[in-house]
Amino acid sequence: MKVSPQTGAPSRSRIAAASLIGTAIEFYDFYIYGTAAALVLNTAFFPDMDPVAGSLASFSTFAVAFISRPLGSALFGHWGDRIGRKSMLVVSLLVMGLSTVLIGLLPGYAAIGVIAPVLLVLLRFTQGIGLGGEWGGAALLATEHAPPGKRGLYAMFPQLGPSAGFIVANGLFLILGEVLSDGQFDSWGWRLPFVASLLLVIVGLYVRLKISETPVFQAAMDQHRIARVPFVGLMKHQWKRVLLGAGAMTIAYTLFYTATTYCLAYGTDTLKISKTTMLALSMVGVVFMAAGTVASAMVSDRLGRRRTLITGTIGAVVWGLVMFPLMETRSTFLVGLALAGALALMGLVFGPMGAFLPELFRTEYRYSGSSVAYSLGGVLGGAVPPLVATSMQASGLGVMAVGGYVSAMAILSLLCLLALPETGDRTL
Repeated sequence: MKVSPQTGAPSRSRIAAASLIGTAIEFYDFYIYGTAAALVLNTAFFPDMDPVAGSLASFSTFAVAFISRPLGSALFGHWGDRIGRKSMLVVSLLVMGLSTVLIGLLPGYAAIGVIAPVLLVLLRFTQGIGLGGEWGGAALLATEHAPPGKRGLYAMFPQLGPSAGFIVANGLFLILGEVLSDGQFDSWGWRLPFVASLLLVIVGLYVRLKISETPVFQAAMDQHRIARVPFVGLMKHQWKRVLLGAGAMTIAYTLFYTATTYCLAYGTDTLKISKTTMLALSMVGVVFMAAGTVASAMVSDRLGRRRTLITGTIGAVVWGLVMFPLMETRSTFLVGLALAGALALMGLVFGPMGAFLPELFRTEYRYSGSSVAYSLGGVLGGAVPPLVATSMQASGLGVMAVGGYVSAMAILSLLCLLALPETGDRTL
């Protein structure tokens, strides 16, 4: 294993690779489903429904994984706090990757009837289980290896996984949209990114099998400070932080999935902007998200996690009221600005979370606490917005109400952050 000559600790490059590549692959798997749900799954698995009902059904299968993510967090968190971070990171990658490949191979409604959407929901549920265990382990891998004063910097690496995964996922869909006809894409082309996940999983496993256990958890094992049932201890001693941490995470999810999943469907179906244009604008926006992630994670080591997060959340309150008037112009530049602004703010909120959530919890149940808080935030902030936004649009409330919903979620996150302490100066 590559080590630093000064300290004997794993090098920053090894930690970065191990924590980033896994989250990138896991979120790639997760995002290709969101893109497919916006573009094609309604016709492939729910062809007998009208367009609005089909979109709602498609986004409902998308939401299933957010419901199963807290279950995955509790399951992987239990064993991650009992036997170690490394082994759970390997298992979560396998669960997520194999579920994704099977979705790509699943026959559609035309071939096997109602069994197709049933199996789709089951596989999507399993995807959520895998992702529920991924983030917490990757964040702990980074933060529990980090030297004092640099946890924000180290935790930046797993936080960049979503940006990398999204760019690769949407890049593949963009290429397929250019080289295939609409008929080819709808028939079989959308399946290729799912099947390609198998190659990415092999690479991820190779990297993760080479890492060692984190020194913080190893010290807890050596000192016999391992909880028998970590989740019970978590709920007994730190349940308020789980709920407040989940609330703090909500706006990051809301911004991301409103700007990508919902706006992709709205831009192509209602505004009649081409699919390739919307995918390209989303990818540009995610570059801004990555920049915001890096900047805020590094700044949080100097200014503190809480202050950095509050600043980004206040910006989200304002942007929720701005983004849809920009979308309604149908101007390519202004639509891109709407998406880029939302995703940049998402990055500003998301960057410090890689250190902030783990720092909220004790070592004995840190994997469980950070994972469950992160995943519960996804139920409200990730599963709900596409459904709420589509319903608002269909009921005649219009997209301005969707923007108000985004601002309301930002206010919720702001209130939760105000109730939480600063964590950057605490030891792990």
